Amino acid sequence: MFIDSVKILVKGGDGGNGVVSFRREKYVSHGGPDGGEGGRGGSVVLEADQNLRTLLDFRYRQQVKAPRGAHGQGKNSKGHVGQDIIVKVPLGTQIYEVEKGDLLADLVQSGQRVVVARGGQGGMGNTHFSNARCRAPRIAEKGEPGEEVNLLLELKVVADIGLVGFPNAGKSTLLSRISQAKPKIASYPFTTLQPNLGVVRLEEGIDFVVADIPGLIEGAHLGVGLGHEFLKHVERTKVLLHMVDIAATEGRDPRDDYQKIKEELFRYSSHLSKKPQIVAANKCELPSAVENLSALQELLNEEKVYAISAVTGEGVKELLYQVAKLLRDTVAREKIVSPEKEVLHIRYTAPEKGFTVQKEEGVFIVKGRGLEKLAAMTDIESSEALQRLQRVFNKAGLEKELKRQGVKSGDTVRVGTYEFEYQD
Repeated sequence: MFIDSVKILVKGGDGGNGVVSFRREKYVSHGGPDGGEGGRGGSVVLEADQNLRTLLDFRYRQQVKAPRGAHGQGKNSKGHVGQDIIVKVPLGTQIYEVEKGDLLADLVQSGQRVVVARGGQGGMGNTHFSNARCRAPRIAEKGEPGEEVNLLLELKVVADIGLVGFPNAGKSTLLSRISQAKPKIASYPFTTLQPNLGVVRLEEGIDFVVADIPGLIEGAHLGVGLGHEFLKHVERTKVLLHMVDIAATEGRDPRDDYQKIKEELFRYSSHLSKKPQIVAANKCELPSAVENLSALQELLNEEKVYAISAVTGEGVKELLYQVAKLLRDTVAREKIVSPEKEVLHIRYTAPEKGFTVQKEEGVFIVKGRGLEKLAAMTDIESSEALQRLQRVFNKAGLEKELKRQGVKSGDTVRVGTYEFEYQD
């Protein structure tokens, strides 16, 4: 089964909690604080793997969660870091954030990695809060929650050559002849309902990947049939091999077939119509092919049409060498930019400082990464921790802003997932 679009939920591991602890040693009656910090949570990482062809595995794995970091311990012992989760995806996978629709990453190189959900940092132990005025703090932070995001994964086949044409033009037959691919072949339209890949090796140092794109029909650019699902795979290819049924076995004019496919490519994306192409007139072994071949060659004027038979192999080798030459010339003209092997954190991260306050249905909603993070890491069961949170809020100017917007005692203030009752 070929799966080329799937939604998944990914969540980085929560950071481990810091701990409140004091030295307890013989002959030390009032030992100082020695609570260690929690370990960072694991992150979710997607990695491109050239051995994968579909996103089928995600049909049964729609949630990926990394483990949390271990809690801190006494004697200033830091909790262990949560293990990162490495998830393999096929080459050509594009990663979108569902909520915003933003393209986060495009994995086109084997081994390329991106972090899609970062693990939360560990909370500080009470050692961190010791100072000259407070030598025995009973305060520690909770671990920061790991990032959680809904992703849309879309697969666009990565291939050098894209076979395009009407259904039953002979694309699958040609692919089975020139490579080890075993596509399904039959004498009815839409035999191919998914892209098939094959590796063609002409001789040492001359090889390329060919994608048999399912047959296009008129109106494909509007999504007719499975138009959009088919056309998006053509975007990845460097060279198009446009196959035409020159014997008109389906009762259509080969010249019309050629022009209609060109029009569908252009209407879907003007970039597609500008891709280098080679035209192959297939089924040249049939009697009706000769007259049609001359007419098609006349239509294309200076562009050569290669007459081939995918069944007998006639003209196939010459065609493949021309394809290899065109591919080599095309790649040489392109500016090759090597993608980063690893992006530490691809999602947009708001700055720690700054916040906004909005009043919705009587609730004052505070938004700001720094304040939301601090609230999430505060142990609200601890009076000392709440006092610290209040001091930070005041220092950041939150209370001043709330008063400016008319907050009164008893009103609800929401910071992240926490709600507080305001008291003047």
